Amino acid sequence: MALKRPKWNPGTVVVLEHVSKVLKDNPLRDPFVRNVAAWLPPQYDEGATRGRGRRFPVLVDMVGFTGSGLSHIAWKNFAENVPERAARLVHEGKMAPAIIVFPDCFTALGGNQYVNSSAIGRYADYLVKEIVPFVDLHFRTLASRDHRGCFGKSSGGYGAIVHGMKHPETWGAIADHSGDAYFDFVYHHDWPNTLNELARYRAKKPVPGPYDVRRMEKGCDKGRDDGRVRRFLEAVWAKPKLTMAEGHAPMNPCMAATYDPEPKAPNGLRLPFNLETGEMLEDAWRRWQRHDPIHMVAGHAKALKSLRGIYVDCGARDQYHIHYGTRILSKRLAEAGIRHRYEEFDDTHSDIDYRMDVSLPFLTKALR
Repeated sequence: MALKRPKWNPGTVVVLEHVSKVLKDNPLRDPFVRNVAAWLPPQYDEGATRGRGRRFPVLVDMVGFTGSGLSHIAWKNFAENVPERAARLVHEGKMAPAIIVFPDCFTALGGNQYVNSSAIGRYADYLVKEIVPFVDLHFRTLASRDHRGCFGKSSGGYGAIVHGMKHPETWGAIADHSGDAYFDFVYHHDWPNTLNELARYRAKKPVPGPYDVRRMEKGCDKGRDDGRVRRFLEAVWAKPKLTMAEGHAPMNPCMAATYDPEPKAPNGLRLPFNLETGEMLEDAWRRWQRHDPIHMVAGHAKALKSLRGIYVDCGARDQYHIHYGTRILSKRLAEAGIRHRYEEFDDTHSDIDYRMDVSLPFLTKALR
């Protein structure tokens, strides 16, 4: 537990407005004018005059599902937000000074995986083509991939490792905290809960007695929305308060929009299950698996080997079973001869920001 009485320089948080061309025509009609926050370390203003002075490496924070980077600069009770944590680590000499950037990538589906999707928006392009140069323009950065890294947890951890694979020209090091991996474990167990929520919005309501499965599944047996997904989302967007199940259920349509978008399908996506019976659609699931980090390592080994640092960790009691996926990911990295650091710790998926005490020093050391 952190005391809220730091005796060291906290640095400075700056919030700028960014107008995105990449997100302007996003299919969810989410805002394209967004705030971007940046934490400047205490050393940023030392000796700086007229825009001249020391330059710093950059770390970009990719938050988890339902989050925004802006939430990581918010005040926390009995705990540190990310700027407070970084200020302490710099003061203790554990972390080299760096600029930390907090982009807002929240969407109407609850978030995204920081990749380009025809059903959500081009969030990979938003980061690498817009936010990175925007930050380099407005702050004294060391503007090269060798001094720029990204980190995140859960969906953000997925984003970090995939960006390391697909955008090595932008990132020099990455840190993946409990990032989605081994989709067969991570997503499968959660689909019945989502299907139950979606079933409440069927157009054809079942009645007690004989049940004609083939009639009820018509229109949704191939993973296409028969209207229930759209009605569910519209209800969620209109409600002033969501149940836990309602707040969690959009995640799976969001993942479908990420891993298997289809512009001609309702909502621009296909689901990997028959919405009425729960039967898996094998072809659809194979399309999901192509985006699973454990299956992507071999095809992106050269990019991963070019990185100056790869850090992965996960709680050994992760309630989404991601620790099995990160173990396989570490195994695949080792088999490909890719240097990385993998750690486990005795905790779950929740409230693990304290693991940044390990990852942030790792990144700044790799990016010096």
